[in-house]
Amino acid sequence: MKTESSSPQQTGQQPVGFAPRTSIEQVEEGHELAPKFGSDGLVACITTDAGSGEVLMLGYMNKEALEKTIITGEAHYWSRSREVIWHKGATSGLVQKVIEMRVDDDQDAIWLRVKVAGSGASCHVGYRSCFYRRVPVAAERTHSDALVFVEHDKQFDPVEVYGDAPNPTKL
Repeated sequence: MKTESSSPQQTGQQPVGFAPRTSIEQVEEGHELAPKFGSDGLVACITTDAGSGEVLMLGYMNKEALEKTIITGEAHYWSRSREVIWHKGATSGLVQKVIEMRVDDDQDAIWLRVKVAGSGASCHVGYRSCFYRRVPVAAERTHSDALVFVEHDKQFDPVEVYGDAPNPTKL
């Protein structure tokens, strides 16, 4: 497994101990973090702006990314396209400082409330949020099925920030 950042042991931090999942009561009502990673070893993570509540992105974490996020207080994800641990903002400077982390009822999803450094953008395309287009639904579809941009101005120029790094979007 590739990684872009150091391990807890390399930083002098203690690794995070995840509890084994022993009962529904323990998972749903207990005080132990016992995440359920999917068959791919990942757990979904929704990330929102701590101030506005705006959804910034949906990412995925493997065990190591979740541990690094807990230990450092900065968001780390598993890049499915690059197959590498990714410290959000390590290249762009748009680091996501975790203000609060929550886990859902059955502990198979994580919610991060973050403050983003720099311009506050979280999308590699340059927009503030990765959810910068709206899908017409119901009666709106009578006009058009075209996606509607809800963000019109990019917060940064991806070419200036990422240079010739390969685009992580896969067709």
